[in-house]
Amino acid sequence: MKKILVTGGAGFIGSNFINYILKTRKDVFIVNLDKLTYAGNLKNLTGVENHPNYTFIKGDIVNDELVRYIFQKYRITHVINFAAESHVDRSILGSEIFFRTNVLGTNILLETAKYFGIEKFVQISTDEVYGSLGPEGQFEETTPLQPNSPYAASKAAADMMALAFHHTYGVPVVITRCSNNYGQYQFPEKLIPLLIINSLNDQKLPVYGDGLYVRDWIYVIDHNKAVELVLDEGKIGEVYNVGANTEKRNIEIVKLVLKQLGKSEELIEFVKDRPGHDRRYAINSKKIKKQLGWEPDYSFENAMRDTINWYIKNEKWWKEIISGEYINYYKLQYQA
Repeated sequence: MKKILVTGGAGFIGSNFINYILKTRKDVFIVNLDKLTYAGNLKNLTGVENHPNYTFIKGDIVNDELVRYIFQKYRITHVINFAAESHVDRSILGSEIFFRTNVLGTNILLETAKYFGIEKFVQISTDEVYGSLGPEGQFEETTPLQPNSPYAASKAAADMMALAFHHTYGVPVVITRCSNNYGQYQFPEKLIPLLIINSLNDQKLPVYGDGLYVRDWIYVIDHNKAVELVLDEGKIGEVYNVGANTEKRNIEIVKLVLKQLGKSEELIEFVKDRPGHDRRYAINSKKIKKQLGWEPDYSFENAMRDTINWYIKNEKWWKEIISGEYINYYKLQYQA
């Protein structure tokens, strides 16, 4: 049985991964280590909180004593490091926490993985480490790293640290770099849930600059199926790009959400651009498709419809986040 330490498992992508993997497999035991920052929400995991192959520990990946204790107590064989500060705007306002969590935290996990001799360490990264593209071309695994935001720089540093630990110490590292995710349980500050919630509330939909920034979008379940494949079959020391080949301008996403919800485009409000805003991201996923046989299962249109419907049906979930009530929920159970 794989005994997997999943860090950041109460966040958007991590919680979706845990929910997915525990519903589809019996050969894994998951220890979810999450600091429960503003972006962590235990209500994302209510369906598995009593699962016999799951346990939750509130804690910080920067706490080396706690991390070592977890490795030893649960005999961890695999690590999937989802834990990260990940909001670009927040990194522009204050970068220190991004480097503490994303760089130092990854370093501590790698040091502990080296000490205990685990079987595989999957570092979850982002296409933002590559920088910005012009109107043509795609990011490949060999594309030089040129991060343009403090967030992206911290993730690039973590990637380099992970590869260095593989090269120097033989730590069995594999890195995935994914395009923009969307789906259920995504924190409302991110673009797509923000658009959906504001539309439902007839509030303005803020759009940076001219709205023509291009992102490559992937449904969170497709991403997590790729992570599962990399966990099981990914080649040690390799980097795998994960994208669904779905490039969309921001303004296209805005108009799609408004159309599906039957709202007026008068809700669109163009706002001052983000500093250093990357113009275009696009992922080339040929490597993971060829080597591991991965393909996205969901079309953008169907997955977006499912996502919008999920937010409509789960109004209580996002209203508790907006009000802050969700924080009180886990504070009652897990005292810092």
